[in-house]
Order: sequence, then C-alpha cells, then structure tokens
Amino acid sequence: MDKPLRILAIDGGGIRGIIPAVMLAAIEKQTGKPICELFDLIAGTSTGGILALGMVKPGQQPGKPQYAATDLLELYFKEGATIFPHSLWREIKSGKYTENEKYPSDGVESVLQKYFGDTRLKDALKNTLITSYEIQIRLPWLFRSDRAFKDANFDFPMWQVARATSAAPTYFEPERIDKADKSGFWALVDGGMYANNPAMLAYAEALHLFPKGEVVVVSLGTGTHTQPIPYANAKHWGLIGWAKPVLDVVFDGVSRTTDYQIHQLLPPDGARQRYYRFQTPLTIASDEMDNTDPENLNDLKQQAEQMVAAQQAEIGTLCAQLV
Repeated sequence: MDKPLRILAIDGGGIRGIIPAVMLAAIEKQTGKPICELFDLIAGTSTGGILALGMVKPGQQPGKPQYAATDLLELYFKEGATIFPHSLWREIKSGKYTENEKYPSDGVESVLQKYFGDTRLKDALKNTLITSYEIQIRLPWLFRSDRAFKDANFDFPMWQVARATSAAPTYFEPERIDKADKSGFWALVDGGMYANNPAMLAYAEALHLFPKGEVVVVSLGTGTHTQPIPYANAKHWGLIGWAKPVLDVVFDGVSRTTDYQIHQLLPPDGARQRYYRFQTPLTIASDEMDNTDPENLNDLKQQAEQMVAAQQAEIGTLCAQLV
C-alpha cells in the first residue's frame, strides 16, 4: 500500500501555542525526524502559522530545517513577554483601557524578524499553507508556498507572513504587505477569523495538490475553553463587554466545527486511522491568548505534557504511520 499523504494543521491561540509545540516536540523525539520530513503539507493559523513556518524554514544544512520543535517551544518562553508586554484584558478589567489601545507591533515584529530573517515563503522546505484575511477586498487570504515558488507576486518574507496570520483584531494592528509590483499593498489580519483550525483548508489543499492520494490529517489544538460565559453577565454587555469574548467564541467555535467536519469526512479505513486530533481542555492554564505570566506558561506546558502522556498510545500509532 502506498504511503498516505500526511497533512499537519495547527490551530491559532496566541501564547497557547505552547501546547502544540510540546506535541510537535514529542513527535520529533519519538520518530527521530524533523516535522518537515514527516509531513507533505503543513498548515497553520496565527500562532499555529508561526509554528508551521518555523518548522519549514531552511537551515544551513541543505534540506534540513533551522529549528527543532523544542526551539519553537522555547520561543514562547523567551519572547512571549516581548510579543505581549502586558495583558490587554486586565487593562479593561481595571478600567485603564482606552478605545484605541492595542499591543504595539514592534515587539512581535522584532521577534519574527529575529527568527525568520530574510527567508522567503518560496524557500519553505515543504508545502506550506498559512491563513490570513484581507480587509480591503474582504477576502480570505491563503499564503501558499507552492504559489510563491511559481509567482513572485505571491512570495513574501516569512516574517511578514507570520505577522499577517497572527494580527488578531483588538490585539495587533493589521499587517501591510506591499505588492511586488509596487502597485499597492495588502492589508491583512488574523486567519483565525474564519479558519482558527486550518485542518479543513489543509485537507482541501491536499486534494488540489494530490488529487489521487490517500490522506492522513493530524490536527493540533491550543486548548479548549472551559470558562463559561454567564448569561447574567452577557445579557448586559455591549461593544466593550463582548470585545474579548466574541473573539474567543469565534475562534473556539470555528475550531470545534472543523474538528467535527473532518471527523465525518475521514472516518477510519478499517484498522487504519486517517484523522488525529490532539486537544486538551484548559483546566489548569488560562485561556487568555496573551497571558505571559511565567506561572501560566508553565501551566500550559504542564497541560500539554499531561495530554502527551494520556495519549501516548495514539501518538505511537501516529508516529508509526508517519515513518
């Protein structure tokens, strides 16, 4: 039997990207191979897009990635407070919030430039799909490495692609990317607005690139929300009250809906599993995307490690399939 097409999709979730990073590190440790050698297509949204790009960025050795999953896990601990220098939503709760307040873009941009340098999307070691949304022409936007390789008009620096996919409204300003022919620019925000879980897009892309192949989809979440939204509070909310919760509802709802759809489209083929979803409820760590308190970072890592331990048998089955 031919080896199936192996697809990896990683959700958005800000600092909660620690969770899929731990899972990726576990897969690399068990297989002894870098992620880009285990998958034929890698997709990501927001923080998942940053992870996806990090795993396909070429290093000095030809054909090998610059970063291991453990390096990208370390990014969150080293650079989290630079990307999110304070909690926006704590400012809202304290009454210090102003309507135009958001995180300055220089922090996140300095981190992305540091990690991706001058590398361009066309240089990706494996087919890569990154989501964003163009707000001027009102169009879902897909950064595709195969298209970037063929057409310079769709080839951009990786750091800018990472910046665009993670430009969450109310957190960061949109990313402006100049067109190659200097005829204008693209204005882009977080792809989580429509595809926080990019597994369905990745599956569709795989059918486009490899129409006759068997498919295995591996989807990594950043933790499910467990904190309820009390009706008694929500019924009185207006614009400010709903600012954060509505993003959480959109991101969480999109992720869970996509999970259901892929489950229906890719049921097991006999004894062969075709869809893996690794997700954990946020029972210990905060569900805030920007909570970079050291205690919370460790809690996120602990929750991810617990998930890896609890699903070790399934991870073993997956790794055997990947190699």
